[in-house]
Amino acid sequence: MPSGTHSETPPAVPRVDVVLPCLDEADALPWVLARMPAGYRPIVVDNGSRDGSAELARSFGAHVVVEERRGFGAACHAGLLAATAPVVCFCDCDASLDPGQLPEVADPVLAGAADLVLGRRRPQTLGSWPPHARLANAVLARRLRGRTGARLRDLGPMRAARRVDLLALEVVDRRSGYPLETVVRAADAGWRIAEVDVRYLPRSGRSKVTGTVRGTVTAVRDMSAVLARAGRPA
Repeated sequence: MPSGTHSETPPAVPRVDVVLPCLDEADALPWVLARMPAGYRPIVVDNGSRDGSAELARSFGAHVVVEERRGFGAACHAGLLAATAPVVCFCDCDASLDPGQLPEVADPVLAGAADLVLGRRRPQTLGSWPPHARLANAVLARRLRGRTGARLRDLGPMRAARRVDLLALEVVDRRSGYPLETVVRAADAGWRIAEVDVRYLPRSGRSKVTGTVRGTVTAVRDMSAVLARAGRPA
């Protein structure tokens, strides 16, 4: 090596990218990002935050994507498009799910044992999962089993799959139906779908979706529309 020169170690290539849809989650982000496993790159998709979430995420070293179109699905898809790792995880960034458990969800995909893995939420306290949200989830999961045959008991937001395969699904919903449409299209494509237990904790701050009755009704409506478009009564 010529005198006076030095080589810089190239940045590590992420083993897994983690898409974190974000709307005003400044209170939860430090805990979430600190819990990210080694080799898992957080991609925080800011979906209109006014509490400085994007700047805070950058200060913790996260890759930040700004998605101006409002909607959970819009944020998820923007993160997927920004991902470069072979395997992509999705996770809420409100501290209701522990990123430390992401390897339990991603490992079956990395090992080639499954094509899509969902985390089945196991509430750790009575207040972790409001009754109206749990009931709505159970009804939708039952409808999904009837539609696809996939033996899932939860439509949990922590999940993992290969990036190229997710893009090939061409999911079109950009609202609350995005996660459900992903599963429906994956089942129709013959994917091996699995489920593992993950801890479900009380979220930080006020929920914009399942923590409110109005949010739950909106999510059920969006997901029912996905099932209807798939060719079966919702």
